[in-house]
Amino acid sequence: MSRKGVNEAYARFARVIGQGLARQCGRSLPATAFHRNRRRPDGLAFYCKTCAAARSEASRRKRGIAAQKKAAVPVADGLKWCPDCQQIKPVGDFPRTTNASGRHSYCKSCHNARGRESKERLYGGSREYHLRRRYGIGEKEFRELLAEQGGVCAMCGDPDPEHVDHDHRTGWVRGILCFNCNGGLGQFRDSPARLARAITYLRGTTWQRVLIHPGVYQMCSPTRGRPPSQRS
Repeated sequence: MSRKGVNEAYARFARVIGQGLARQCGRSLPATAFHRNRRRPDGLAFYCKTCAAARSEASRRKRGIAAQKKAAVPVADGLKWCPDCQQIKPVGDFPRTTNASGRHSYCKSCHNARGRESKERLYGGSREYHLRRRYGIGEKEFRELLAEQGGVCAMCGDPDPEHVDHDHRTGWVRGILCFNCNGGLGQFRDSPARLARAITYLRGTTWQRVLIHPGVYQMCSPTRGRPPSQRS
């Protein structure tokens, strides 16, 4: 049996007796020594709590991030300590999350500042992060595609478009559009049939003012087969 098979067999056995195998220290520990993880077959984290804390601390040191500080005084109900700004704030000042407490460790301002720092450090800025995460391309690919379009919107031809258009079904990038064209496609749900009906509408259903008496006009649609007798 392979090593993976042995580990899976042990995990099934451990669930029965309420124990888990710590993958880093190799010890057989009770289930209470592990954090919960509903995504794993045995419902337990991969590492025991002690090893997980040591790995987190090693990762923070490698990235040059100081360990989280704890509040110097007890925190009352409805309040929470932010280790970055070292202030006690209302729980509502902390972003929501899915962990046990329901709130992030850092207040909203510090949480946002950490996000900006990570984007700058890993991607060189928010723009590159957004392009990579949303469309799978970077600023370099964006500029190359825009150059292939002649530096203008792929639909209307306006200069300096800034919005990436992609197929919502496949995720593939189609081109670079201006704000109005990109928003227009979205409003029409990327449907060629809807766009074709819109073109037909624009070409054939414009209402006209028809003179029916001196100084008196009536609105008339060309679809009724009554062309306007006079325009003013």
